[in-house]
Amino acid sequence: MGAYCNEDLTLPVYSACAPTDELRLTKHVYDNVHGNIYLDPLCLKFIDTEQFQRLRELKQLGVTNMVYPGAVHSRFEHSLGVYWLAGETVKRLKNFQVGTELDIDRYDLQTVRLAGLLHDIGHGPFSHMFEREFLPKVISGCQWSHELMSVKMIDHMVDTHHIDIDAQMLKKVKDMILASTEFSQLNSNTEKRFLYDIVANGRNGIDVDKFDYLVRDSRACGLGCNFQFQRLTETMRVMDNEICFRAKEYRNVHKLFATRADLYRTVYTHSKVKAIELMIVDAMVKADDHLGFSSLINDPSQYLLLDDTILKTIELSPDKELAEAKDLLLRIRRRQLYQFCNEYAVPKDKIDHFKAVTAQDIICSQKHTSLTLKEEDIAVTNVKIDLARGKENPLECIHFFKDYESEEKFVIPDERVSHLLPTTYQDMIVRVYAKKPELVEAVSEAFENFQMRTYGIKAQVHETPEKKKRRVMWN
Repeated sequence: MGAYCNEDLTLPVYSACAPTDELRLTKHVYDNVHGNIYLDPLCLKFIDTEQFQRLRELKQLGVTNMVYPGAVHSRFEHSLGVYWLAGETVKRLKNFQVGTELDIDRYDLQTVRLAGLLHDIGHGPFSHMFEREFLPKVISGCQWSHELMSVKMIDHMVDTHHIDIDAQMLKKVKDMILASTEFSQLNSNTEKRFLYDIVANGRNGIDVDKFDYLVRDSRACGLGCNFQFQRLTETMRVMDNEICFRAKEYRNVHKLFATRADLYRTVYTHSKVKAIELMIVDAMVKADDHLGFSSLINDPSQYLLLDDTILKTIELSPDKELAEAKDLLLRIRRRQLYQFCNEYAVPKDKIDHFKAVTAQDIICSQKHTSLTLKEEDIAVTNVKIDLARGKENPLECIHFFKDYESEEKFVIPDERVSHLLPTTYQDMIVRVYAKKPELVEAVSEAFENFQMRTYGIKAQVHETPEKKKRRVMWN
């Protein structure tokens, strides 16, 4: 490896010694996670558009703020954070790996920054709920994704605002945004392939997008975060066109994925959060025929109308056709949520052949009672929580090096990993909700019957409001 160097003669460094013109053309904002963020002139052309400003109206964590009140941060500030971390990562690779064939220049810095800034420009309302929960219910076989919409939106921004940007740079920005998806056309021979792993890493999942949202989300929800992304960025090194990490940091790498899984378990898929999401999805489905939300997803100029304020559009409409949707949203405002009945974790030896549980499955397990359940009485959510690589150990996809003089990269085998780390990397949790309070007992019983019939074991016991009331009365 080349010698370390504290000066960068080819990339802009925003400090007192930076050129006057450079400082004059930049702006800076203060971010509560990263401190001062300096915005370069080209990125400002994208930021100062209605398309990018729309991100202010998209909460990063959707409806999570109804359970964690502090989680009101937006996609706007997250995008600025990823922009900043992407640029700082490129500069660190350039400055700390002098004398190699990385050949990083200003063009690369600008490209990666833009990819970080615009990676979420195509996101829909309410975090991932819009594309994963709502669209599949109203569009059969829907293949839409926010990454593909980001690519469309970027082209729309360039055309609408006549932004002067090199065509090849624009293509690379879009490729970097798609790098972690099935739509990526990249291969290991792509020139400077390592640059495409900085914003959205499809090879091993370690990227600055996670660096930002793990810290930002944890802070907003009042949770601790023991993952230190700075440790990783300070020890990364490019070997064979791939970003590798110092072997002594493998525990910190694991903390990244463990922190993500913990946030999924305690925040993103919190049982009350999911109940609210299920209700909003039902309200949007009922309103879609009249308001046509789903018809706007392919035209960037129309897609601008979709943000978190669409709930107000439903609530304030005088149209009688929206009565059912408005009633559901009023229930949310009054905290009359779908009632969580019970849940169970799918046995790990059954996960490979797991088939998503539906409301119909629960109904078919109901025993003869005076109350007959219908499909519209029940909501089921199948929650997958993993370490970003499904059932696989994420460390198996990451290359490490021993020290800064090493010329060899390697994967750390399981037998060399601390035995305190988990050996199971994925959980599948099935949760069931009753849409009306008076149905909780019947739904709970049918769900337990389904669990016994399917796996021969009882679901995890959760005390329903009715059982709790009876217990209090007898005590």
